[in-house]
Amino acid sequence: MGLVQWATSPLGQNVPIHIAWFLIWVALILGMLFLAAHAIYMRYFAKEKAFVASDSIYDSGKLPVRIPRHSLTARLFHWIMAASMLTLLFTAFLPKVGFQFDWVAYHWIAGTVLTISILFHIIHASFFLDFWSIWPDRTDIEDARSRTLRFFGRPAALPRKFAKYPLENKLYHGTVMLTGLAVIITGVCMMFRVRTAIFPRNPYLFGDMTWGLMYVLHGLAGVLFITLVIIHIYFAVRPEKLPITAGMVFGTMSREFYVKEHDPARWAVEPSKPQPGTSHGD
Repeated sequence: MGLVQWATSPLGQNVPIHIAWFLIWVALILGMLFLAAHAIYMRYFAKEKAFVASDSIYDSGKLPVRIPRHSLTARLFHWIMAASMLTLLFTAFLPKVGFQFDWVAYHWIAGTVLTISILFHIIHASFFLDFWSIWPDRTDIEDARSRTLRFFGRPAALPRKFAKYPLENKLYHGTVMLTGLAVIITGVCMMFRVRTAIFPRNPYLFGDMTWGLMYVLHGLAGVLFITLVIIHIYFAVRPEKLPITAGMVFGTMSREFYVKEHDPARWAVEPSKPQPGTSHGD
């Protein structure tokens, strides 16, 4: 049983046509196994987080009660992207497991929404947000090494508190970015194979082998997203991650969570402004 299904083209060429659909169940099972393994580890083996004392001197009492984390624009992008991604997954894979419906129009419309939202996000993140905050830096790598050594019982320094995004968030973002680019680029090309309101239909834009490889890459990225979405939702509802999830819903997180988990030298927050008629010494 192969990972790719093949067919013979009109020219007699053996070409790939799509992934083997059992990979849908493989991706689903892998996601559920990760959930179970991580939940067991956190319940029975994980130790309390420990951080090295921060060199940053600040008065936490001067911080706002609610720490701004995500702007309304960033939150709207996230939820639009999430809705389009879930629509894409359901319309792509439900018909393959027995739930038949007219899915093509819903699929390409959701794909168009996803593509536009990603293009907007690239511009917004590049020019209006801290672009580099989501990319791993040297401190992340050094602390990851320390955490790994301590996990295996080796002597190592305590890691520092997190920047705005912990390393696992940054790595997840990178994985989603690469997988998303594969889905979007192949998906835009595949829109020429169906009738849409955007591109004229042209099934001869590429040769049979190129089309087949494109469908395979699109399918592999799609089933990988099944696992990625399961993991993302799982972490979003874990109790210790709820303050971060709340930030994506309401835009802020508590001052207590910020002080406990984040290093102000790596993620600076503006102190709250004194009320009129008061002074810092009041």
